[in-house]
Amino acid sequence: MKEIGLFYAMNAAKTSHIAEKIREKLGHKEVEMILIEKAWQNDFQAYDNLIVGASTWFDGELPTYWDEMVPEIESLDLKGKKVALFGLGDQIGYPDNFVDGLGILAEAFEKAGATLVGFTSSEGYSFAHSKALRNGKWCGLVIDIENQSKLTDKRIADWCNQLKEEF
Repeated sequence: MKEIGLFYAMNAAKTSHIAEKIREKLGHKEVEMILIEKAWQNDFQAYDNLIVGASTWFDGELPTYWDEMVPEIESLDLKGKKVALFGLGDQIGYPDNFVDGLGILAEAFEKAGATLVGFTSSEGYSFAHSKALRNGKWCGLVIDIENQSKLTDKRIADWCNQLKEEF
């Protein structure tokens, strides 16, 4: 497995906690952590494999730091890069836009020419609508700490094993 850049937000405590768990499961030597608040365009181009994580805020929006980065991501040439996404959301509190931020990031990286990997099953979640669904699957790892915290560690472990094969 080649070196991986893991992009996440320092100011989002739950997202950074999940990012650390992912890094542990994949191996510290293989994963370099990059704070999105300090990331530049060339940071995304420096890795063949990227892991990108964000929560969904309010009514299906990306947090400010990611929202501001989306136009820059879309302008990059990421052909040949593999991107695995993880997103946090609350399926009970926000069932009409559950993990929409994940779907917004997926679109941005697809526009940049990246290949999305790490799709997961949407079974076991209860929600009305999500921009993060592709052909009935999540376009990455979906974590709901508020309502399904007991499933978090297993979901991360399973996803990391999957990524070891797909990267």
